[in-house]
Amino acid sequence: MPTPSRVQYTIRGVPRDVDQALRRKAHQRKLSLNRLLVEELTNAAGGRSHRSLQSIAGRWKKDPEFDRLLAEQRQIDWSLWR
Repeated sequence: MPTPSRVQYTIRGVPRDVDQALRRKAHQRKLSLNRLLVEELTNAAGGRSHRSLQSIAGRWKKDPEFDRLLAEQRQIDWSLWR
């Protein structure tokens, strides 16, 4: 039985050439067809599901030392660019 955070799909009518291409890709990547399909669907949907950032929203604190270090890292050494 699927865990509460997972959904199960049944897909019908997959063209034979698409099936063969997916199976070939799964074989090349040494994945099960199911694992490949889950990865492909996840990527097509924009990657992993996003967790809420509500717990950290609004908690940024000014840190002058951090800002100074970032500014220092952002300096361009033009002698390295030719």
